[in-house]
Amino acid sequence: MEHIDAVFKSIDEHQEEFIDLLRESVAIRSVSADPARRGDCIHMSEWARDQLRTLGVETSLWDLGKQKLSSGEELPLPPAVFGVYGRDKSKKTLLIYGHLDVQPAEKEDGWNTDPFELTEIDGKLFGRGSTDDKGPVIAWIAVLKVLKKLGIELPINIKFVLECMEESSSEGLDKGLEDNIDKISDVTYSCISDNYWLGRNKPCLTYGLRGICYYFVEISCARQDLHSGINGGSVPEALNDLMWIMSQLVTVDGQILIPGIAELVAPLTKEEDDLYDKIDFCVDTFKNETGSHGLIADNKKNLLMNRWRYPSLSLHGVEGAFSQPGAKTVIPAKVTGKFSLRIVPHMTPEATDKLVTSYLDSLWAKRKSPNTFKVTSGHGGMPWVADFRDSNFSAGSRAIERVYGMTPDFTREGGSIPVTLTIQELTKSPVMLLPIGASDDMAHSQNEKINRENFVKGMKVLAAYLFELAA
Repeated sequence: MEHIDAVFKSIDEHQEEFIDLLRESVAIRSVSADPARRGDCIHMSEWARDQLRTLGVETSLWDLGKQKLSSGEELPLPPAVFGVYGRDKSKKTLLIYGHLDVQPAEKEDGWNTDPFELTEIDGKLFGRGSTDDKGPVIAWIAVLKVLKKLGIELPINIKFVLECMEESSSEGLDKGLEDNIDKISDVTYSCISDNYWLGRNKPCLTYGLRGICYYFVEISCARQDLHSGINGGSVPEALNDLMWIMSQLVTVDGQILIPGIAELVAPLTKEEDDLYDKIDFCVDTFKNETGSHGLIADNKKNLLMNRWRYPSLSLHGVEGAFSQPGAKTVIPAKVTGKFSLRIVPHMTPEATDKLVTSYLDSLWAKRKSPNTFKVTSGHGGMPWVADFRDSNFSAGSRAIERVYGMTPDFTREGGSIPVTLTIQELTKSPVMLLPIGASDDMAHSQNEKINRENFVKGMKVLAAYLFELAA
């Protein structure tokens, strides 16, 4: 670690340069969900490739094929950027994953600034992608720039996989990784910086993610929409059936009513249970930040376990029902209810699907409605959990201690990052989530930001992590 002080000093001295680089990337409107922005997404991948090339990284673009839209039109998927920096067989190899696409954003959505123009206010860098996930990707590029500027040899080999479809289910990436398995088979460790601290003041390392199972419940009562005055009271209504079914999925205190779900969950170990006692988390602050009227649990440990290590069921919406302002006296002919389960170890999408479908079928049989009923499964993703005691997490922890002077919390996340499990399975190497942004960064929301301090110190953590891995 003889070089680390010089690296930290250089990061401080050149932080404006790196913020300008982030500004340049934020200006590229790489919204993967918008077909009209597909050219911007392709440009974003090419921009990242060029940035890495200027640093001496051997780069290539992986063709991920085409995306078929619901209209039948086919669009090229943005290529994934693959980079190799260092081929010393005596050194360990780190795989770094990040994504370059962003969620949609418009000023009129409620942003205080132009979402695609990085704007600093009171030490906060506002812009779409500033924290999710362009900021962390630029932080890695900045670290390489500093090492090259100082003439410091890279302590380990690095491989990059950067995609531009993460916000659209990472379409094409799994196949791209599988097709190029020979290029990542020598990876020793993997690191992903695509999540956030639990709070605003204490860094963390993340060792677990929930998976997801998504469902559609379709009920039809007629060939076309009907007038409620003319036909109300004469036909069993589809929306009535759907509301009845969806009301029997979860209780007000979050208990999932589907039989057998609880029995699938991995038992809680004492070691994991003890981790929650040390985590820096304030229930009242969380309640205020979410703007919620109440919480399902009133103590730290139960609330965090409900968010991270136990499954949850959420109702998302009803397609086909009237949802515009004002009144419309219509009986919808067909409605589709949407809900999902966040699943945890040892749950699988296959086992969860079976229980959900069986329960919904039993509810429908009890309803005795003449209407048509169909349940379909949407996308599904496995949960992921890592060993927070391994050498990858130890290196990350020491890096955070060096920069922040404190031991990080070891946390899970309630959301899903499916590529985490894919990378772990394909490389057979330990994966760690190393967030640099704070809990109030508002990823996916209006006024997304990353704090200047988090951005600069995040670069230092990533640099220290490289040297700690090599130690």
